[in-house]
Amino acid sequence: MFKRLDNIIRKPIKIYFEGEEIDALEGDTVASALLSAGIIDFRQSAVSNSQRGPYCMMGACFECLVEIDGLGQRQACLVDIKNEMQVRRESAKRSVTNDL
Repeated sequence: MFKRLDNIIRKPIKIYFEGEEIDALEGDTVASALLSAGIIDFRQSAVSNSQRGPYCMMGACFECLVEIDGLGQRQACLVDIKNEMQVRRESAKRSVTNDL
């Protein structure tokens, strides 16, 4: 389970995930704010449609891709939150075809 440290005092900020208000704290990344709010599925796999969420929390795995303020393919673990930020699940369904 993901839990914030209680001994650090930071300014409250609100962001929106899929249109719903999420309470966050200044200094959070998008991933840590969403995980703290209990949200663990950030996107769906393009191939299997399985739910995906943060894995490495350091930008190596790309499992936490989300859309932030209209820009897709953003790694939630690397982006610091800003007040009123709009975050959505990555919805770009990819297609793989063999045209040989």
